[in-house]
Amino acid sequence: MESSTDARPAAFRTAGGITVRRSTEPCDPEVLTTLVRDVENRRGGVLSSGMEYPGRYSRWHLGYVDPCLEIAARGRRVTATALNGRGRVLLPVVARALAEHGPLQDGGRPDGAAVAVTVPEPDPAAFYTEEQRSRRPSVFSALRSVVALFASDADPHLGLYGAFGYDLAFQFEPVEQVLERDPGDRDLVLHLPDSVVVRDRKRETCVRHAYEFTVPGPDGAEAATDGLPRATDPTPPVVTAEVPAQPEPGSYAAVVAEAKERFRRGDLFEVVPGHRTYGACASPARFYERLRDRNPAPYEFFFNLGEGEYLVGASPEMFVRVTGEPGGGQRVETCPISGTIKRGADPLEDAENIRALLSSVKEESELTMCTDVDRNDKSRVCEPGSVRVIGRRQIEMYSRLIHTVDHIEGVLRPEFDALDAFLTHMWAVTVTGAPKTWAMRFIERHEGSPRRWYGGAVGFIGFDGSMNTGLTLRTAQIKDGVATVRVGATLLYDSDPEAEEKETFLKARALLETLALEEEATAADGRPEAAAPAGAAEPAGAGMKVLLVDHEDSFVNTLADYVRRHGAEVTTVRYGFDASLLDEFAPDLVVLSPGPGLPSDFGTHALLDALAERGLPVFGVCLGLQAMVEHAGGELLTLDEPVHGKPGRVRVAGGELLTGTGGEFAAARYHSVYTTPERVKGYAVTAVTEDGPEPVVMAIEDPAARRWAVQFHPESILTAAVGEGIVERVLRLAR
Repeated sequence: MESSTDARPAAFRTAGGITVRRSTEPCDPEVLTTLVRDVENRRGGVLSSGMEYPGRYSRWHLGYVDPCLEIAARGRRVTATALNGRGRVLLPVVARALAEHGPLQDGGRPDGAAVAVTVPEPDPAAFYTEEQRSRRPSVFSALRSVVALFASDADPHLGLYGAFGYDLAFQFEPVEQVLERDPGDRDLVLHLPDSVVVRDRKRETCVRHAYEFTVPGPDGAEAATDGLPRATDPTPPVVTAEVPAQPEPGSYAAVVAEAKERFRRGDLFEVVPGHRTYGACASPARFYERLRDRNPAPYEFFFNLGEGEYLVGASPEMFVRVTGEPGGGQRVETCPISGTIKRGADPLEDAENIRALLSSVKEESELTMCTDVDRNDKSRVCEPGSVRVIGRRQIEMYSRLIHTVDHIEGVLRPEFDALDAFLTHMWAVTVTGAPKTWAMRFIERHEGSPRRWYGGAVGFIGFDGSMNTGLTLRTAQIKDGVATVRVGATLLYDSDPEAEEKETFLKARALLETLALEEEATAADGRPEAAAPAGAAEPAGAGMKVLLVDHEDSFVNTLADYVRRHGAEVTTVRYGFDASLLDEFAPDLVVLSPGPGLPSDFGTHALLDALAERGLPVFGVCLGLQAMVEHAGGELLTLDEPVHGKPGRVRVAGGELLTGTGGEFAAARYHSVYTTPERVKGYAVTAVTEDGPEPVVMAIEDPAARRWAVQFHPESILTAAVGEGIVERVLRLAR
């Protein structure tokens, strides 16, 4: 959040021609307490941060009630609703923005105060590279048009506030919906408030910003909000209903056991399934205030979404934050959390638990995979070389739990905006798993109900190009007096089913205990990652075109970023494309990405045949190596225990690719499928790891055919010492 004292013009015109006038006046901080009570009865929202972590979070408090306009989505249908006379002034121009994406439809209000559009599915004949995928037609296409209508850098608080549901990801990732959905459920609810109270608790200021709008009409006439009342209709009162039974003991542990089989096969590296717990809630407003007091968090929130639905949460994790850089450009930040242990009885026991957490190889592997995936997400849309880990395994302490947290940043490329950053991270690996698409498929098939808001996000899209969102973790969705609290745990191959189930209930405890107290009262209250090495006078990839084939992997964009750092042009496409694209793109190098499962899951044999016919150089990573071994007649095996997100010692046995690595180095391994030297045909084995009962092949080469591959992940932070150099070397070899 920017300071409320930010000196920006009090009157300005947006990119869509709307004139905005802002008035600002000081107010008593207690007004926010009153505002919380008001939000229980009328649409609105309150957001706050109760944590102070320098460089990541500061303490602030913001709220609004009676927004003038609501943007909501069910599936691909987007509806704009005027909530009062002020919203009716804005509705015609918002309708014109929505009409860019299809014929306008009746929004379902008898008074005509709503319009809708159904964003069509992408044309099956249209081709999108991975870099373009955030611009495929979706609900976010319509949202981008609305934001563009109000766009102006003249105000840091004017924007859309609300919640983003988990199912929005299915408009971005190809995941079949298996669980039955309620057609009345909404996937997106955003408010446009025209009066916002902002308290900066560091500067000890509290102000109210009020906005008036003048809107141009199609005939040149203007309409204005001046003098119109800000009130909206009350929402339905909170009523009580029977609280459902809690999950059957052992049911979550059974899901963990199923996940371990998927890890063994190599379909997943990690996955974060959840399940629901329940509590009674007679007053969402009192619950929010008590939760803030008992469980301070970076993202505390209370939304009245209308239709009798509320969200109350104290989330520990940033989703995506986008801010303007002083020298230009947009900074993208995330803070993935993975690694959890309970709080001690006192500071001495806390210290012992922190030591145990930081010493745990499993917990470190969890966070490593989350950070590697997150860096990959940023690399899709950020400037080459700008994605950096600026905080590694930092400790954050909450009322019941201690977490390890990484802090990652990047700078958006000029052709992308905050919504692109939001989409490419959807949803965080800390609530899905890796590879993301396969993890989301597992979740869809193994959770008992749709996630709704859990695992999505809450927060703010600024009309000045900024964004500040938190994951909907430690969140209660409240309807009919019942609070549903969904919780999950990050699972790895070495997870213990019973321990993971216990962790989910520990995570839910802060909310459920607070709900119980409220009912009682009602009845009676990294070290920074090294910067990319300076480029040579003649970048290795200068003038080269690289085609990167994505096998539904969660690290492919980081690979692309590593290649771009050395001057090459990269185009990323998902597997299964027609071989004629090879002729159209005419790449100088084809990179076969890692991926879950087996090479046969992706039809790699046919692609390698097509590459051989054209004599194109090939570099395979992990699954790419496995595909090349199998294509040449070699044999693949499955490890007794998969190695996902863990370091291994790689011993170099010769060849061109790994020269300059010192003969032995540490590298990140994410695989369960492997081969041994005697099972490789047609390639020279140039590196192995010997930390098991037999050597595992880590690199192969056929220089005459211009084919190279590695089993480890050069793009991982665990391979930082040599990873980028290997990518540079393969570009030089492929020239």
